[in-house]
Parts: sequence; C-alpha cells; structure tokens
Amino acid sequence: MSTDPRAAIAAADTALGIEFGSTRIKAVLIGPDHEVLATGGHGWENHLEGGLWSYRLDEVVAGLQSAYASLVAEVRERYDVTPTSYGSIGISAMMHGYLAFDADDNLLAPFRTWRNTNTGRAADELTRLFGFNIPLRWSIAHLHQAVLDSEEHAPRVARLTTLAGWVHHQLTGRHVLGVGDASGMFPIDSTTGTYVEFYLDQYEAMVEGLVPWRLRDILPTVLSAGEDAGILTPEGAALIDPTGTLRPGIALCPPEGDAGTGMIATNAIAQRTGNISCGTSVFLMAVLERSLAQLHTEIDMVTTPDGSPVAMVHSNNGASEIDAWVGWFADFARLVGADVSVPAIYDALYNHALTGESDAGGVMAYNTLSAEPLVGQAAAQPVFTHTADARVSLANAVRAQLMSIFAAVRIGVDILGGEGVHLDSLFAHGGLFKTPGVAQQILADSLNIPVSVGDTAGEGGAWGIAVLARYRAVLAGAEATPALPEYLSERVFAGASVSTLESTPEGVAGYERFLDAYRAALPGVEVIARGAAR
Repeated sequence: MSTDPRAAIAAADTALGIEFGSTRIKAVLIGPDHEVLATGGHGWENHLEGGLWSYRLDEVVAGLQSAYASLVAEVRERYDVTPTSYGSIGISAMMHGYLAFDADDNLLAPFRTWRNTNTGRAADELTRLFGFNIPLRWSIAHLHQAVLDSEEHAPRVARLTTLAGWVHHQLTGRHVLGVGDASGMFPIDSTTGTYVEFYLDQYEAMVEGLVPWRLRDILPTVLSAGEDAGILTPEGAALIDPTGTLRPGIALCPPEGDAGTGMIATNAIAQRTGNISCGTSVFLMAVLERSLAQLHTEIDMVTTPDGSPVAMVHSNNGASEIDAWVGWFADFARLVGADVSVPAIYDALYNHALTGESDAGGVMAYNTLSAEPLVGQAAAQPVFTHTADARVSLANAVRAQLMSIFAAVRIGVDILGGEGVHLDSLFAHGGLFKTPGVAQQILADSLNIPVSVGDTAGEGGAWGIAVLARYRAVLAGAEATPALPEYLSERVFAGASVSTLESTPEGVAGYERFLDAYRAALPGVEVIARGAAR
C-alpha cells in the first residue's frame, strides 16, 4: 500500500462504497490507490409479506447504519482516526424489484424484490409488446403486474425506483439511477444512454385510461458512471450516521446494481470482455459491441455502468450439486476416522478431476437441482448416469460434475455466438474457483476462450461501487476525463495479480463430445426424474 491510510482518511482522500446484498449489507472504504482500508457489514434476510419476498425500509436504514458504524469502528481500531468526511460515496444494491411511492413520498406497497415470480403474465405481455425480453424480476414487470391485477395503489404511483435508487434518494434528495441499474428496470438504448423512447411510447399507449401517469415521468433519471448524482444532504448524513460525526456535502456517484458493480470489480466492462460468477447459480455477463438483432428469451439484456450493452446468460444451477457430493466424501472421511478438512477435500477431488478423461469417459451429470430454462427443464431434475461401457472412475465422476456446471451457460453462449457475439477474455470469480487451475481450466475448455482468475475483485460489489465513487471524484477534479474502461485498466487494475489459462485442443474437443452427449440425453433425463419422483 503506497498511500498512508491514516493521512488519506484524515484528509478525506477516500471513497466509501455501500452495497445492499440479498443476505449482507457491506461497506468498504478505499484510498486513492483503490486499496481497501476498512470494511463493515450487517447481516439481514428477506421475509415473506403478503406472499411476496420483501425487506422493510426501516430494516434498510438500520442495516445501513449498522454497516457504517462497524466500518467506522474498524477505522478507529486500525488507524486511530475517526472519519468525518469522504471524497465520495457510492450506493449499490440488488437489482430489479419494485419500490413505488406516491406524490407525498409514501411507500405504496411493501418492497417487492427481484426474487418474486408473480409477474409472469406481465413479463410475457411486455416481451410480446416490445419484441424485447422482459424477465420476471424487472421493475417494469412488477409495475405492469400491479396494473393488470388492478391493485388499489397502481394509479397513485408517482415515483418508481430500485433499492439502490431509494437509498440514494434518501441521502441526496435526487431521483436518479445509474444506467446499469436502470437497465434492470426498463430497456435502455445504449446510443442515447437512457430508456428506449419507442418502448415508452408503446407502454404508455397500452395503459392509457388505466392509470393517470406516464411511465417516463415516474422512472428515475438515468446517469452514466462519473456523472453528478448529487451531494450528501444534512438529512442524509444523519441517516447514515445518527451520531452526527459525518458531515454533509460529500459527492455521490450514480447508484448502481450488483451486476454493474460486479463488472467493475472484475474489470469486465470493455467490449468483447465478460465475467462469470459461479455460486448457487451461474451468471455470465458479456459486453457487446452492438445490441442483439433478435429476441432471445434465454438472454437478459442489461448494460455496463457506462451504458454499453451487456448480454446476461443466467443458469439457475451452479455448484450446489457438487457441493453435496463433497459433503458425502466429508461424511466418509469422518466414518473412517480421517482427519481432513472440507477445503482439503475440495482441493483433492478437484485436482483429481484433471486426471480424468477430457470427455469424462461416458459419465454424465445433470446438476439441475432447480429448474433450468436454458436446457428446457421446467422442474428440478438432477441425474447422475453413465453408459454401459463408461470408465466410471472417481476422476471422471468429479470431472463430469464440474463440466455439467458450465453446460447450460455454454448453451446460452452458443445462442450469443449465433448473433456473432465473441469474447476475447472472461474473468471468473466465485467459490468454485478457489482450487487453483481446475474449474478455471474446464471453463476455458468449455467456452474455448482464455479465463482469468485473480484477487482483484477485492471486497466484491461493495468495492466495485467504491471504485465508481472514486471515479466520480476523479472526474470532478480532472481536466482530462478518462473513459471508464481506461480508468479501470490504467489506474485500478494496472499491475494486478491475475492468473490466465488458455483452452487446450484436447480439452475443447473433449468438452464438445461431453456436450453432445449432454444434449442428446436431455429428453431422457425428464423421464428418469419423473420416475424417481414416484
């Protein structure tokens, strides 16, 4: 760390990022070199309210204050200084959902999160209307469903926003949203940097007579990364820090969604780059050179924080199935009295998988513990099987599980390939990649592109929004204004430690054989699953 942290904090030469995740609110403080100086956090959980997943706004405020207080406590402990100001602040949160307010700023319905799936009729109707994929979780789907259901509050909506947008409004008084987060509310035109005008016209014509408002009047103003998104008001400062220590007047960057901050944290916002996150589910984000020519219901279209079009391939299923297998091996280790940790079991099994055959030797796994639209599975249908002449070794069994994790994503990437989309590089992150060089290599072979893994993601999305806050401060004081991709490459990630693996001819050919067999057996998987259910 080249900068004196204490001096930077005392001089407010810092950026504060706060991200509201699904299970944790995290605060990250970075210095002028973008290194993490301190962190804070607060755990929380959504709950059902009226049959829909929600968080109460008082929980949002309490979590904000708790995460901030724990960050300040760590700053005091580590540096013996109490921060009273920052160079800039950024707010990010889980994307999508529904936060609707009336003209007096009263919440009209409990916050409806991205997790809710009651919007099927609305999403289908809007997708047909626009000729553009509108997923269930998008804000416009939630709004239109309320209109279709003739909910009492629907005609009274005066302001619609996301969780990040609401917190930002409380801090600054401004009804704005970063373009990446806005792209999960309503389709964005990447040439204009705001909502697609023609779609606004279409929607307003469709609901004319049903509601008194115009959609364009209730949506947040769209801002790109680095633009002026307001300053911290005295009321906002008191909301973050009820002790009164935090001073107002701090610049805020546009509030963003977690997809956008993940792109920042992995330096994956330039065209022909992408990132993939592998956890319970798998998200692959591909930054496009142009928008897709055709509608693909398997692909979500969003944008980077600076407005470039992004195709999102989302697989419902990630590492849960192989995690269960590792659990069985952990149980076996205990049964035989072996003193071995679970992380060591992961490392041993994953590394052993690389000794297996490139196509898993006739062993096949379908890790679909949840429904998987990308492969046409409407229900959970996990299956482990093999041909009669398969080499059913431990290495092939584990390798098949790892290869299966990427099968649905690969099918989604093939859809993009049909549109002429190509990626030069992919940054991978998530627990699946903790064992060096294993899942990373299989992923590179499955997509036939270089895959990088590194420690540059820092504290994840919270670090990503802190970087965007710093970018806002830099632009405000700079005569030359570097574009965001250059800023990240030249100032944030320059010299970062990154490991990159190339695909191998044998691995690519093996994965193609595996995928051919995977696709061919899909109809039988449903039959097997139905029989097992009886």
